[in-house]
Amino acid sequence: MDMRALVTGATAGLGAELARQLAADGFSLVLVARDEQRLREAAAALPVETEVLAADLTVADDLERVAARVADPARPVDVLVNNAGTGILADFHVSGVDEERRLLDLLVWAPMRLVHAALPGMLDRGRGGILTVASMAGRMPNGTYSAAKSHAITFSRSIAARYRADGIRATALLPGFLKTEFHERLGIDRSGTPDIIWASVEATAREGLRGLRKGRSVVVSDWRYRLTAPLVPLIPDGAMGGWSMARLDRRDAEGELEPTNDANAR
Repeated sequence: MDMRALVTGATAGLGAELARQLAADGFSLVLVARDEQRLREAAAALPVETEVLAADLTVADDLERVAARVADPARPVDVLVNNAGTGILADFHVSGVDEERRLLDLLVWAPMRLVHAALPGMLDRGRGGILTVASMAGRMPNGTYSAAKSHAITFSRSIAARYRADGIRATALLPGFLKTEFHERLGIDRSGTPDIIWASVEATAREGLRGLRKGRSVVVSDWRYRLTAPLVPLIPDGAMGGWSMARLDRRDAEGELEPTNDANAR
């Protein structure tokens, strides 16, 4: 049976690795990101039939083009991977309000819109998979990024609970820190962070796809994060609230950052 997956944020980091592993599993692919040249280069490196769709998911018309592709019954999408993402390297009181809106558009509205487009066809076919890349940050009170990733977790769990009996599998993948372009694009200096916090991109992608196949609604990737996950609810909000992405590197504390759906959506 021919199967097709659509991956957003597919030219770098976790998105590119998810595309590679889906291709290795025999899926044809639709790759979505902003940079058409990088999309074509990524497609050329994959050993399967691959479409490219250049789109900025924070732009309404672009998002609707992708939604229309997801919903196209003539070329059905069997697995939707919501991976596109970004962050803001600033505390909330100094961040740009337009940047905050774009972050929510990319991390909250875009995945909701694409799932809404995907479900009718999946229900008609009686099968489908939706993998949403959330984050361990979604379980912590660390600003709008964490709030958006918390939404991703709850939304994915809701889809899994409501449509499991209809043959739809939905999984929220919760990575920790990954060595991808995500932090580089935000200007975060990783040199002072211990190696032990950085997880494998390949293993994280593999665990997410395996969890989707098994119908697990939430997958915490990497053994070190699975070990610490039960402790997170025990930490007082005040202790975790003192940390933020901005405090990893103050060089751009008041700068506004352009969101990109090429970045790894952690």
